[in-house]
Amino acid sequence: MSAPPSPSSPRPRPRRPGRAHGPGHLIGAYGLLALTALLVLIFSLALPRTFPTLDTVDSILSNQSIPAVLALAAMVPIVTGAFDLSIGYGLGLTHVTVLQLVVHDGWPWPLACLAVIVGGAVVGVLNGVIVVFGRIDSFIATLGTGSMMYAVTGWITDGGRIVPGPQGLPAAFTDLYDSTFLGLPVPAFYVLALAVVLWTVLERLPLGRYLYVVGSNPRAADLVGIPTRRYTVYAFTTSGLIVGFAGVLLAAQQQIGNPSVGLDYLLPAFVGALLGSTAIKPGRPNAIGTVVAVAVLAVGLTGIGQLGADFWTVPLFYGGTLLLAVGLAGYAARRRMRTGAFAARGSPTVPPRSPSSSTQDGGTAGTTP
Repeated sequence: MSAPPSPSSPRPRPRRPGRAHGPGHLIGAYGLLALTALLVLIFSLALPRTFPTLDTVDSILSNQSIPAVLALAAMVPIVTGAFDLSIGYGLGLTHVTVLQLVVHDGWPWPLACLAVIVGGAVVGVLNGVIVVFGRIDSFIATLGTGSMMYAVTGWITDGGRIVPGPQGLPAAFTDLYDSTFLGLPVPAFYVLALAVVLWTVLERLPLGRYLYVVGSNPRAADLVGIPTRRYTVYAFTTSGLIVGFAGVLLAAQQQIGNPSVGLDYLLPAFVGALLGSTAIKPGRPNAIGTVVAVAVLAVGLTGIGQLGADFWTVPLFYGGTLLLAVGLAGYAARRRMRTGAFAARGSPTVPPRSPSSSTQDGGTAGTTP
């Protein structure tokens, strides 16, 4: 009879499946942060008088706040494997609606802002219901609802712009965008707070874990009892809520209702959301990665603009970055799946214990699988 194993002998600890290790994981997770620092260094050396200044920092934090908020709005449905193409149209509709209610209908600006944000959430619910219960692909469904929102925007504005009277808009309303806090533009703190909330919900709460399961394997989610339809509607509702908030910020920034301005933010939002899925948590959309991606885009565009590049470089930059983001996101997702499969098959695990060793450890005897 063999002697039982010594209690002091180390037993191999199981590795968690799907967890990446080594420098490759660090590069994938923090590569965009390194790229941001590299771009800052390059443009600072190339433009020492204009780029490394507080004015440039204020400009980036202020001008990129709305694209960052909209990118976070696009990111939430992507978590569930869906795409909301209506966010650009929704941004246009919400910002002209705020100005319509304040300028022409005489609503108090806080009530108008609240109504628009709630209305954005309602539109998100409708998008989710159409996608999951109508069983229409999210691309087609949200493109259709976005076109309808664009029609409503044209009906509200009658094809023109909403211009405030000689007295202008209430100062408290415009301060939502124009004010500063701790010496920095206050919109940057909106982005930070929103990113922290979304990160906490997606990474630390059961709701976020369910959303990720729905996006990665909806059939498995159904098998374990997760109501995939309900959580998909939740994701679209959150997206619509954030779009409503972005519309309020855009109205406070522009101070003029332009029915077509929202479409200019659609491509940057998806570039930020998709590129963000390659950072911090490679292979999965995440809030902090989205903010980092927007920072990379902001630094790149600001540097290119200060170098005197032509206007057509902006859509070229966004289009090329979108293709790169989709390719990198797909590669990161496939790498994550391969890493998880390899870890599940080849990582050292606790060997099956014999009945004698189980009894020796104080457990119950079991059978070897």
